[in-house]
Amino acid sequence: MSGRKKVSPDVTFDPQAPIAPDRALVPSVMKLNEQRVELGFWPKIRRVAARVPFARDALSVWYCAKDEETPIAAKGMMLAALAYFVLPVDAIPDFIAGLGYTDDAAVFAALLAVLGRNLKPKHKAAARRDIQRLRGED
Repeated sequence: MSGRKKVSPDVTFDPQAPIAPDRALVPSVMKLNEQRVELGFWPKIRRVAARVPFARDALSVWYCAKDEETPIAAKGMMLAALAYFVLPVDAIPDFIAGLGYTDDAAVFAALLAVLGRNLKPKHKAAARRDIQRLRGED
């Protein structure tokens, strides 16, 4: 067994395994999505911040998901959306020019329509600050 702690005896940690949206709020799935996000979010957002128009939304969601005041159900859905963004396997592969991130953008748009009220000004301010830094605008 690797140095990683098993999420649950029934769950094998495979960061490339497909997302199960219908199970996003199951505690073991939430933990798996949290691990996927911890491993892949910052490397990916650094690579794509200048090219992806919804990067600030993704960062706002990340900060909100990390906030202890965010309700657990909202966190579960946010972690699922962030995990979908991080995984290289999705409906439209990210490397396809012009279309690659449209599915990710749709996931974030739907998430914000349902859970956007959970994003506080502090989450948006932190995201704005990081986007400016990542895009070299500061």
